[in-house]
Amino acid sequence: LQVGAGAGLPGVLAARCGAEVILSDSEELPRCLQHCRRSCRLNGLPHVPVLGLTWGRLPLLTLPPLDIILGSDVFFDPKDFEDILTTVYYLLEKNPHAQFWTTYQVRSADWSIEAWLCKWKLKATHIPLHLFSADKEHLAGSSLPGRHTIEMMIISLTTPDGT
Repeated sequence: LQVGAGAGLPGVLAARCGAEVILSDSEELPRCLQHCRRSCRLNGLPHVPVLGLTWGRLPLLTLPPLDIILGSDVFFDPKDFEDILTTVYYLLEKNPHAQFWTTYQVRSADWSIEAWLCKWKLKATHIPLHLFSADKEHLAGSSLPGRHTIEMMIISLTTPDGT
C-alpha cells in the first residue's frame, strides 16, 4: 500500500516489478486520485487499485493483508505528522508483521516525528543511504538529495517489551 501516493511513482515502479500494489491518497483530493489512475493506465497497470485514504481518519475500507506500507516524502508538513502516524499505526495494528517504509527530508531541526513515534508505540529503524549508493549529491540527473539531508527509515510496531 502506498500512502500519499501523489502520481504514484514508487507504487507504479513496484507494480511494474511484479508487486501487488494499492495506491492511495487523500479522498479530499479527487484530482490527485485521477492522476494516480492515469499514471497506472499510462504504465500499463489499469488493474492497480487507487483508493481515497485520508490521513488521521481511520479507514473504513477493507484492505487485503499488507506486507509493506510505502510513504515517499510524506513528512513535509509538520501539522500532518501525527495524522500520518495515526494512520500507519492503525494499518500496522491490522497487519502486525507489516512495515512502513518511508523517506524523510530534514527541513527543520524543529520538525521531528520522534515524539509521535513514542506516542503511537512505533519504532523507526534508520537505513543508511550508502547501503544502496543513494548518498550521492546528485542521483539519476536530479539535484536531490544534493545538500539536503534525506533519511530512509522502516517504521514498525514496538513489541510488548518496548523494543
